[in-house]
Amino acid sequence: MAKKNIPERKKGSRAKLRSHFLENIGQVMDSDELREIAGTSEWARRIRELRDEEGFQILTHNDRSNLKPGEYLLETDELQPAFGREISKETRAFVLDRNGFTCQMCGAVAGEPHPYDPMKKTRLHIGHIIDKSMGGTDEPPNLRAICSVCNEGASNITLTRPDLQKLLIQVRRATNGDQLEVLKWLIQKFPQQAKEYSS
Repeated sequence: MAKKNIPERKKGSRAKLRSHFLENIGQVMDSDELREIAGTSEWARRIRELRDEEGFQILTHNDRSNLKPGEYLLETDELQPAFGREISKETRAFVLDRNGFTCQMCGAVAGEPHPYDPMKKTRLHIGHIIDKSMGGTDEPPNLRAICSVCNEGASNITLTRPDLQKLLIQVRRATNGDQLEVLKWLIQKFPQQAKEYSS
């Protein structure tokens, strides 16, 4: 097993993690080890930055069934195109506004408790509909708002948005209580339109 050296304290937490992963390519590391290496409670964010901004292929249980939650693995030092690195602030703002500051995979809303992990607030990123590695572009029609939870597993799963007919069928099939919850949510989301319809 490769020796796992703790980088010197002068480096920032992202640099420490980068060095540690590169020194231990092919070795499974757990969250306790990486937290200690980073020396910060923001260690998980720094790992996401290594993946999303620098293109390191750091795998988790969302990518590999043989990895347990909290385990990480860097298989190679080869970088993938970085996630959203070249997207301007203006384009990000446009896409987030267009998507209603809502994850286009699970429906989680920015700043609210995440439906799959209520202990975390939803953080949105900009994701590609067609990945850049498959010819996708950084243009707004190929971009969508996606939460960090869905982004972690985006390489394994792509949910298609239901069309209007399928969505209405699902709502009609739901219980009266669930239909009322949908109505309350829609009134809260579209208060102005709700007033217009009720008058």
